[in-house]
Amino acid sequence: MYRYDFKPRGVCSRAIHIGLSDDASTIESMSFDGGCNGNLKAVSKLVTGMPVDEVVDLLAGNTCGPRKTSCADQMTLGLRAAQAAAAGKPAE
Repeated sequence: MYRYDFKPRGVCSRAIHIGLSDDASTIESMSFDGGCNGNLKAVSKLVTGMPVDEVVDLLAGNTCGPRKTSCADQMTLGLRAAQAAAAGKPAE
C-alpha cells in the first residue's frame, strides 16, 4: 500500500491520510484530522475500496456552505496528489 498525507486548504480538516493500492488506482484507506468527525468517518468508509478515478469524478468541485471547496473536494485533490507522488511525478 502507498501512504500519503495531504494538507487541505480552505476547510476545517487539518490533514487527510490516504492509502492507495500499490498501483495507486484504488483507495485502500482514508482518514481525516479535524473537520466534521461523523461525516468524514462516513465518507472514508464509503470511498474505501473504490477506484480513485470514480471518487474524483463524483466528488470534485463539491462545496461546503459559502466556501468554494469542501473536505470531499480537498480529498479529491489529495487523491490526485497521492497518485502523482506514487508515480514519482510532481503534484499539479
